[in-house]
Amino acid sequence: MKIREISDSTSKDFIAVNVKINKDEPNYIRPLNKDINEVFDIDKNKYLKKGKVIRWVLEDDSGNLIGRIAAFVNVRYKNKGDKLKVGGFGFFDCIDDQEAANLLFDASKEWLKSEGMEAMDGPINMGERDRWWGLMIEGFHPPQYGLNWNQPYYQSLFENYGFQNFYNMICWKMFLPETDQLSEKFYNAFDKYDQNPEYNALHYQKNQLEKFAKDFCAIYNDAWASHGGNKAMAESAAIKTFQAIKPIVEEKLVWFIYHNDKPVAFWFNLPDINEFVKHLNGRFDLFGKAKFLFLRMQKKITGFTGIAFGVIPEYQGKGVDYYMIVSGEREIKRSTKFRNLELHWQGDFNPKMLNISKNMGAKKARTLSVYRYNFDRHLPFERHPII
Repeated sequence: MKIREISDSTSKDFIAVNVKINKDEPNYIRPLNKDINEVFDIDKNKYLKKGKVIRWVLEDDSGNLIGRIAAFVNVRYKNKGDKLKVGGFGFFDCIDDQEAANLLFDASKEWLKSEGMEAMDGPINMGERDRWWGLMIEGFHPPQYGLNWNQPYYQSLFENYGFQNFYNMICWKMFLPETDQLSEKFYNAFDKYDQNPEYNALHYQKNQLEKFAKDFCAIYNDAWASHGGNKAMAESAAIKTFQAIKPIVEEKLVWFIYHNDKPVAFWFNLPDINEFVKHLNGRFDLFGKAKFLFLRMQKKITGFTGIAFGVIPEYQGKGVDYYMIVSGEREIKRSTKFRNLELHWQGDFNPKMLNISKNMGAKKARTLSVYRYNFDRHLPFERHPII
């Protein structure tokens, strides 16, 4: 076996490994080539401005592609309680062969050690945590857009090498019936705030993109920027993100709560465009875009994904989130075709968030794991602390 570093000119090989290993799996949905390539493009990925990345593919003795991996040094990557310098790796694919997997893991470990790292986490992404994050260990049905999908045997490859579970990420699913199905506490909270003129629930409107982007930014910075790995978001970055997703966002799927016109909570969902992506074979060139638009005109997406949820600290635990969920749920059922909701990953270190999903009546859809490997094998291992 031979490991080979990937350059821009050989990036097709990096994508080809993922397709080759998973092509016969009925639940696999091939990611768009552009989504993978942009992770490694310094002009597309802001994290590469101050970070480093390297990629490899693995070939057998006949030159056949049998594995791949990428390793990252991200100065912004940090988890609550971390005392070590932690690098990352991701985009791991491999045949069911421990020796082959070890070669890929070793390459990442040695490179990260040479960059001054003391541990590695993976599989993760060189970017935001809403994409390509975690190893799927339960729930191998078709993934939603941006979610990793991998072979079930990967878990053994990781654990046999010596990786330990740093945290689990839970995804939830629920169907929105025509009748109210949430627990009574949701509707009690809704009645309380709906009758209070100081509070208002509004869905996103594209013709006020900058206003809602700034409101999202304000809530995010209060609710999430203090968590490990999260930096304060600039308004300009929020506006740029909202502009980027404008073609696919649905107004009735994004909700905000205001108290005396102050933004205090958001619930951000997106249509599951993997219902269309699965027909594109990785392409999003002119032909792929035309096919995507044709599919979108011919068929309504019924699935949607919970991407982000935030309540600023002084409003947490007061039912504001329940008011927002009921407001959104009722409008979504009244005026859209969206019925199948999957809430993207929620860390098992965040019991408050998990309880909200349970109280909504959601059922566990899948579990993804992030593993950690301390380079000094004598160091005690610690899981991600509860927040």
